[in-house]
Amino acid sequence: MVAALRSAGCVAVGVCGVEPLVEARRVIEQRKAAGLHGSMEFTYRNPQRSSDPTTALPSARSAVVVAWPYRSDVAPRPEEPSASVARYAATDTYDELRGVLGVAGELLEQSGHRAVVVADDNALVDRAIALRAGLGWLGKNTNLLVPGEGSWVVIGTVLTDVELDGMEGTSRRGGCGNCTRCLPACPTGALVAPGVMDASRCLSWLLQARGSFPRQFRRSLGVRIYGCDDCQEVCPPNAGSQRVDPPRRVGQAPDQSDARGGPGDWVTLRFLLESTDSELLASLGAWYIPGRDPRFVRRNALVALGNSECGRDPAALSLLSHYLRVDDELLVEHAAWAARALGRDDLLRPLEVAARPAVVAERARPHPRSHPALAAGAPTGETGPDARS
Repeated sequence: MVAALRSAGCVAVGVCGVEPLVEARRVIEQRKAAGLHGSMEFTYRNPQRSSDPTTALPSARSAVVVAWPYRSDVAPRPEEPSASVARYAATDTYDELRGVLGVAGELLEQSGHRAVVVADDNALVDRAIALRAGLGWLGKNTNLLVPGEGSWVVIGTVLTDVELDGMEGTSRRGGCGNCTRCLPACPTGALVAPGVMDASRCLSWLLQARGSFPRQFRRSLGVRIYGCDDCQEVCPPNAGSQRVDPPRRVGQAPDQSDARGGPGDWVTLRFLLESTDSELLASLGAWYIPGRDPRFVRRNALVALGNSECGRDPAALSLLSHYLRVDDELLVEHAAWAARALGRDDLLRPLEVAARPAVVAERARPHPRSHPALAAGAPTGETGPDARS
């Protein structure tokens, strides 16, 4: 089976037992108690369940764990105002992984065994089971690092009731040594110590959270719309892993060679802010969107618009004017911030006179461009939003 999974494209495969992941549970509970989960749920929701592989399959006796690679290149930023997508989300990477693991599960079931595929959900702490299976080591940026491949991978598991321990799993060791490049590379200082992430400061999480996007991190967001790769981009083990696929972006017709789905490396802000709810969900369906509510995608797009340096673009200004007048105070709030960030306070004055609450509140706050603490993402005492690990 290991050979078959490698032939299918997995860059690392390991087999291990399914005893509870005691250390993973301890760490999750400790960090949750310290508030480092940023109100994520996911594996934090029920640490006892997510650290016990037999919860997903009570009869499980073995776990087959794989690392599935995704492309590490990125297309140049287009001229049209656009927002960037993290590499793993540019295509439907987890759908590819589940397809490969599903075939392995079917082979086990055809042999009379039970099998359950677990990938990117709250049923299992994937990095912990990958460490046990010997796929790699945990980097200081909290990502699994696979020798020779780096962290440009996602992890998945097949739990089965057949005894596989000792058949084909191999130990893989490595380490970061004295390297700490990832820590200062984080735009918001979310890596508070080697291997420790404060999710309440992590842009990848804040983009998926409910509520208002924290003001102190809006400038740090730049033009991201989903995920952040900064800590991976500076990681030396990642430098030798360059996988290239034809890119495309939402708002552009897919190339015939692009058969894997997903929005591509860039999503045009026009598409994000002009599309209907159904169009957004159809194009971005693989993303985690709180409550499947597209308003949170538009909230993020408005922050990206404010950071896009397109304050003289008529189309961008038209979008801002529209969102300053919608019947949704969350979106008005972010549109007002974006207008000020672009130096277009003039767009707010008519609405301030009309006493639009979100606009009045924004005008009373420090200007996004004039406060270094806000621009750098430094803490200001404001709290983050609600909301997955």
